[in-house]
Amino acid sequence: MHPIARSSAYLGLREITLTDVDAMLAIYGSSAATEHMSFEPRTREQVEQIVTRGVTAAAATPRTEYALAVVEQETAELIGFGRLALDPHQQRGATIGFALRPDTWGRGYGAQTVQLLLGFGFNELNLHRIWGARSPLNLASAKTMLAAGMVEEGTIREHVLKAGEWRDSVVHAILDREFSSGS
Repeated sequence: MHPIARSSAYLGLREITLTDVDAMLAIYGSSAATEHMSFEPRTREQVEQIVTRGVTAAAATPRTEYALAVVEQETAELIGFGRLALDPHQQRGATIGFALRPDTWGRGYGAQTVQLLLGFGFNELNLHRIWGARSPLNLASAKTMLAAGMVEEGTIREHVLKAGEWRDSVVHAILDREFSSGS
């Protein structure tokens, strides 16, 4: 399934391209944006590798990863990144991930991004379950996933090693029968 294009009132999802490296660096290179992620801020070279992997994954058959740019509808500017990765251990399951540029936080874009990703996963990929994990301190992400109808399922203890310290992850998930594209 290529190319992917979905939209809401203010945002769109599209395939990531090699020209997106600098815009992605504004997210993955930002200490604010990566504060609750499982990694430290990335260099330009590392971001270029991430984007290249996403472009390569889009051409794979069968496709198991969807690395998508989140763009503002009005400006077509890349402001975030969304990802669905099919779970090899679960039939019709996937993990979700998303990140937005810090200067766009607080506008409801996170909720729209998650809704677009879930809609794509359930309506076009026919998935049964989508789940994601967050830092216990990332309350904005918790609020975003709960608003999209995802349920907090529990904690994976000492799941992530970041800056030399172990961190837990909180798991959120949603099933196809629980998803409503209008929520």
